[in-house]
Amino acid sequence: MKFGIMGFSGKMGKEIVETFQESGYMPVLKVDSGHEVIDDEPDVMIDFSKPEALDKTIKICEKYSCPLVIGTTNLGEKETERLKILSKDVAVVQSYNFSMGINVMLEMIKDISSSLSEWDVEIIEMHHAMKKDKPSGTAIMMKNVLSKDVQVHSLRIGGLPGDHKVIFANSGEVLEISHRAISRKAFAIGAMKSAEWVIDKKAGLYTFKDVIKSKGV
Repeated sequence: MKFGIMGFSGKMGKEIVETFQESGYMPVLKVDSGHEVIDDEPDVMIDFSKPEALDKTIKICEKYSCPLVIGTTNLGEKETERLKILSKDVAVVQSYNFSMGINVMLEMIKDISSSLSEWDVEIIEMHHAMKKDKPSGTAIMMKNVLSKDVQVHSLRIGGLPGDHKVIFANSGEVLEISHRAISRKAFAIGAMKSAEWVIDKKAGLYTFKDVIKSKGV
């Protein structure tokens, strides 16, 4: 598989390139702010960079008619709509979290919340100090799964890749469900599994949940 990568020199970009190469996949198109290297046509495009890079990413996907795996957070309504338009021509896998553990946790929260509808529930998420968006895209996904107005507490400290905790409580007991990403490798592996899956899919907008259900990753 030949892949393109947006934001290749960033921490996540470097992790993605390393993880893909470990499986024998070749980066043939690398783009960063003010820097572009094109050696061949990509079979799939990967973007875990910034919302501002989306225009360039979409143009590349349109030019080479290649699918897209995008894990960029803090996308607004405008960017989301653009992805929907792109998905009419190519396959797009979009998620705010490509961790297998987080996606299992989302299913657990969904199942548990119906049984604990009378309990209090809040979300705590912690990320590295350089992460700009608050709350995280993952915390928003958790809030949406809970289907109620839930308070989200966001911390930006140190070099944490990502901690998420959902706390249910009543007057007599507490139930906590938590996930910790110990490195960005977890997300890079999810991106790779998604790229392998989407490369031969018909045009449409998919999620990492679709990848998990199909591949059993």
